[in-house]
Amino acid sequence: MDLRDLVNNAARWLSGEDDADAMIVSCRARLARNLSTSPFAPKATLDHQEHIINQVLGAAQQSEQMGNAAFYKVNTLQGNERRLLVERHLISPALAESKGQRGLLFNPDESLSVMINEEDHLRLQAILPGLQTMQAWQDVNALDDELGGVLKYAHSEQWGFLTACPTNTGTGLRVSVLIHLPALVVTEDMERVMRGLTQMTFTVRGFYGEGSNAVGNLFQISNQSTMGVPEAEIVEKLSEVTRQIMAHEKEAQAALLKEAPSQVEDKVWRAYGLLAHARVLSSQEFMNLLSAVRLGRSLGIVDGLSSGFINKLMIITQPSHLQAEAGADLSPEERDVRRAEVVRRHLAGLSAE
Repeated sequence: MDLRDLVNNAARWLSGEDDADAMIVSCRARLARNLSTSPFAPKATLDHQEHIINQVLGAAQQSEQMGNAAFYKVNTLQGNERRLLVERHLISPALAESKGQRGLLFNPDESLSVMINEEDHLRLQAILPGLQTMQAWQDVNALDDELGGVLKYAHSEQWGFLTACPTNTGTGLRVSVLIHLPALVVTEDMERVMRGLTQMTFTVRGFYGEGSNAVGNLFQISNQSTMGVPEAEIVEKLSEVTRQIMAHEKEAQAALLKEAPSQVEDKVWRAYGLLAHARVLSSQEFMNLLSAVRLGRSLGIVDGLSSGFINKLMIITQPSHLQAEAGADLSPEERDVRRAEVVRRHLAGLSAE
């Protein structure tokens, strides 16, 4: 697959499935694994890294779930191509920026992927739309069973799965949700929520996970502890906490609408109008405007916009997606013009249906 084709690929996690409240964009389950036969990442040479890639590819070819997966040598890709994969949440910013022999496997609908030679030898990921955390865990666990049946994982009876960073040792499991929380931000309750999550051993990160910032009122919430807690319990605790946060967000949305209904509606429709007619849109401005429209969908103010449509618009207007569609490198100013064109075209197409 030509990476430019990803721009038009229907990634399952963008579908808006299981997101009736226009609040949960996606959920993810990720497993960190290392091979007992090779040095861990900090000590691995280029030859070690190449050997690890070949071993993983051999195991993937025997896997039912990854037998038809696309494979890319990340270190041979151009910068824009690597950033495109980051924008689609297939690789981490750390893998995109790292040196050495790096690989990526992903299935046709992008719901399953394997990063090779990031911080650990393997990072297995399942990403699904909405709050399907248990299904994501089951999917990545099934893939782990398949690959683990061929590969020899580094595992200790005392410590569990061994990882490059001690915080991942044990189950090696990170489960996360990407959630939209505009009302909690507006009411200035988000800091209190974040403090509470930290006390409960959860962490809050930005749009692209660790090291990234929150944009468009989108936050990634994940577990911190991976040792001494069964996988199913980690998944269920995150799901429970997420449902509690959703309830707080709904309460905050209802309070805003009750206190200032005209102002809320004006904010939503003003954002929609700018998106529909603007000739220049920076990434930051676009994400903030789209957040207001997503809030409008949550409140029932805006009809005819599905979560899937909003999610797709959010991704195809990211910088590397715009350049892939244009088939050329674009300056920041050209990207802002192109972003506005893409948004206008898609909203006009929606109105014509």
